[in-house]
Amino acid sequence: MGKFTEAKLEEAFVEVLADEGYPHTLGSTLVRSEDEVLIEDDLRAFLKERYKKEKITDGEIDSIIMQLKTLNAYDLYETNKTIMSMLRDGFELIREDRSQKDIWIYFIDYSNKNKNTYRFVNQLEILGEQKRIPDGIIYINGLPLVVFEFKSAIREEATIHDAYVQLTTRYKRDIPELFKYNAFCVISDGVNNKAGSFFAPYDFYYAWRRIAGLAKDVDGIDSMFTLVQGMLHHNRLRDVLENFIYIPDSSKKEVKVVCRYPQYYAARRLYDNIKKAQKPHGDGKGGTYFGATGSGKSFTMLYLTRLLMKSTHFENPTIVLITDRTDLDDQLSEEFTNAKNYIGDNGILSVESRAHLRELLQGRESGGVFLTTIHKFTEDIKLLSDRTNIICISDEAHRSQTNLDQKVKVTSKGVKKTYGFAKYLHDSLPNATFVGFTGTPVDATLDVFGKVIDAYTMTESVRDEITVRIVYEGRAAKVILKNEELKKIEKYYEEAEQLGANEYQIEESKKATANMNAILGDPDRLRVLAEDFVRHYENRVSEGSTVKGKAMFVCSSREIAYAFYKNVVALRPHWLDIKEADEGVQLSENEKKEIKPIEKIKMIMTRSDDDPKELHTLLGDKKYRKELDRQFKNEKSNFKIAIVVDMWLTGFDVPFLDTIYIDKPIQQHNLIQTISRVNRKFEGKNKGLVVDYIGIKKQMNLALAKYNKGDDENFEDIAESLIIVRNHLDLLAKIFHKFDSSKYFHGSALEQLNTLNMAAEFAQQTKEIETRFMGFVKRLKAAYDICAGSEQITQIERDYIHFYLAVRSIVFKLTKGNAPDTEQMNAKVREMIKDALQSDGVEEIFKLGDEAESEQDIFDEDYLAKIDKIKLPNTKIKLLQQLLAKAIGEIKKVNKVKGIDFSKKMQTLVEKYNERKEDDVLRSEVYEEMAEQLTNLIWEVQKEFNAGDELGIDFEEKAFYDILMQLCVKYDFRYPEDKLIELAKATKELVDEQTRFPDWNNRQDIKDSLKVGIIILLDEYGYPPVERDEVYEDIFEQAENFKKNKKV
Repeated sequence: MGKFTEAKLEEAFVEVLADEGYPHTLGSTLVRSEDEVLIEDDLRAFLKERYKKEKITDGEIDSIIMQLKTLNAYDLYETNKTIMSMLRDGFELIREDRSQKDIWIYFIDYSNKNKNTYRFVNQLEILGEQKRIPDGIIYINGLPLVVFEFKSAIREEATIHDAYVQLTTRYKRDIPELFKYNAFCVISDGVNNKAGSFFAPYDFYYAWRRIAGLAKDVDGIDSMFTLVQGMLHHNRLRDVLENFIYIPDSSKKEVKVVCRYPQYYAARRLYDNIKKAQKPHGDGKGGTYFGATGSGKSFTMLYLTRLLMKSTHFENPTIVLITDRTDLDDQLSEEFTNAKNYIGDNGILSVESRAHLRELLQGRESGGVFLTTIHKFTEDIKLLSDRTNIICISDEAHRSQTNLDQKVKVTSKGVKKTYGFAKYLHDSLPNATFVGFTGTPVDATLDVFGKVIDAYTMTESVRDEITVRIVYEGRAAKVILKNEELKKIEKYYEEAEQLGANEYQIEESKKATANMNAILGDPDRLRVLAEDFVRHYENRVSEGSTVKGKAMFVCSSREIAYAFYKNVVALRPHWLDIKEADEGVQLSENEKKEIKPIEKIKMIMTRSDDDPKELHTLLGDKKYRKELDRQFKNEKSNFKIAIVVDMWLTGFDVPFLDTIYIDKPIQQHNLIQTISRVNRKFEGKNKGLVVDYIGIKKQMNLALAKYNKGDDENFEDIAESLIIVRNHLDLLAKIFHKFDSSKYFHGSALEQLNTLNMAAEFAQQTKEIETRFMGFVKRLKAAYDICAGSEQITQIERDYIHFYLAVRSIVFKLTKGNAPDTEQMNAKVREMIKDALQSDGVEEIFKLGDEAESEQDIFDEDYLAKIDKIKLPNTKIKLLQQLLAKAIGEIKKVNKVKGIDFSKKMQTLVEKYNERKEDDVLRSEVYEEMAEQLTNLIWEVQKEFNAGDELGIDFEEKAFYDILMQLCVKYDFRYPEDKLIELAKATKELVDEQTRFPDWNNRQDIKDSLKVGIIILLDEYGYPPVERDEVYEDIFEQAENFKKNKKV
């Protein structure tokens, strides 16, 4: 039997998909032109059959297909957005015969009849900029909706990240036409199988691990079957296409969100449960969804809202989304008000007051999505509406929304009874159905919203790479000065757990808290705390252990927070310098508008009238806090450290926040919410760190056991991990004691590679040794991830760890197992290299790929001066090379001749540099000469942008002047200069006129017409005076190049 190659993997998918109802078609058997991506016959047949009753004509079908084809593939995101909307919600066809009723057209039969034509097509050759052959495409009714890219399961260097890059770089560039219709992509090497949006970063591609409902989730090879039988099952795929792909109405970035499996199953199960719970036949308890904090609950709400709004059963319901804090409300309303097209209702509003909500609900029989906070439901118990098709969805339902308790207050005027917000809410909407979303369910949640309908825990979320692991580091002993004080804190926790809610107990609780604050606010302790914090924070930043240097410090009271703040700034006065960003951080024009100059450290608290003047000024008003919120959420802002007490601990999402310092006793569900601030996913971030200054470990484990079904395996201790790492290094050394690994540590690169391959062979001597080896290394890696930052691990230990990891990496693809994602490992290495370069002022290297930079930035004298200061000669030259390549790229887009000319000059320089002799390596003048030549060439390119000025023509006309002039030289004929200028202008005008249609590049008739136009024009001007057919071809090539890259 041969190797399990990409072709074999393709065959496996063909077979599995055929079982699922996707018959296989070989690309070469389809009758089509090479640049065509639709299967027109399938689409025609579907439309003809589906709209037979309406007597749809062939001409009308032609017009639909033409409409699709003329959508421009160069503005791929907007075009895809348009087609996704047509696919999801259909569109109106204006009839040829105006006396007939217009038809609402759908490209897919979403009904139970499922009268669709499905195909899995492989080896389809598509001609675009270049010929490309995607590994597989799922077609439904002739539309290429899902694109597959496979990589070999056994070649270590072939990862699914390569498949991702191939799709989103190579194919995007060469065959964009295919991705106009794309719903999502699938990347697979047989072991790792992930799906995601074509516009999403690699980190947002996920496995689909469940086939239906609450069945057990799977990994590895099995995830191929769950992807096909789960996500690609006809009914689920149609459901995903219709309801579970969200594109915002407008966005600065190319945002397109494809649901993940927990979101899909949760929204579907909640929808079914709401139907059952609806009054008068049900009890109004729509159910509780328990999803780990950070796992995308707001998108699940969005999907659920669409399902409810589009459902015929609920007859266009009214949805009230309730949060318990204003900042959560702002976050949700921003998402929802930008989803009007997706939800299918223009009435999405943030409600200002209870009176406003009454006004909106009065007289309304259906529709509308209203966002509000629970606090708007105060003691006014008037009925808002008694309709049954109102659905209340509560975010973070564990807190104030379950408060139905009665409170009795005895005053001189008598007894006054008041209730919790939730009671007023239920009385105001007596027939509504209530649904709760929570990351930390408490028993009371279930009383109000009903049983847990679906759950998704932290462990699942981490395993699915939706959130990152949380690592615990205890530093309480470093700052709590006396051991008995630690005992008092533990006692406080124990007592707090016993406390209920009557007045006497609340008084006791206040006393206990006061004692607690006396310990935590001790001036000596705060001084030591500030010193330790500053040291710890700066170490993390200098070691590159934090992605963007953002940290949150939680204090137990406003007074303590202010005292701690003063201690920190006394140690680091420069943290109060007002700057836009850190030294060396480059800001684009747009970023300069967004980012405000600010200090590095701020306190986030509401201010009180009793605050001293300085504190009162520091804290600012509500508007100022809103601005601080915006700045902290900007990764480049100078605002890095937030000192908080209660604010920002729930519902505050900053994906690049990776460190939270806790110096406050936090109870139960709030603790989970608080530490979850650091579990959000972000590129290059592989864990969130909780630094504990107060001794919350025991409390945290209790909370996890209670709320996360024993999920405390997610939190591990650095000290324990060190022991595990050393034990496993010892166990692995015993397996390898007969193996000579010295060449890996001291040999050449080739010897290292050979040693690794021999070590992989050695590890597979017997099945038993292989299993033990793989198990040991897996546990070693898990423990090492946690304590990798510890100074207690020696360099030798680190070298051996990396050796064993490398060996396992070679073995793993040959075995079934939980494959590590090498791309994420590499990201860590890249981060380290990047940091090393930044210290020499070379961070520009990483800005060059940023397309947002305008061409003027390339020629900024300050920018070149900055490069000139770089001390590393090779880096400096590489950087100038990249800069020059980018500048030449800009020229090439318009002026092919000059582009090629400059490319050749650059190539000559680079070759000369690459051929430098060994004894030149240390001679600085060799580098200086090269750098000077590259800089001169950059300025030459810059001059070219304005070279037409002297001739009285613009940059684009100069492109045609250059090609006409070049042909004079090439074919050795003379032509008057003034006529050449006139001809260049006329040629540009003709090209502009002939190619004004967006899809001209795909239409042969326009191309032919342009060719004829150019021949006639040249003839009118008597150019060329010699008979050479090639002349027309060269000019036509320049015309095509010019139009293709012209920004409309």
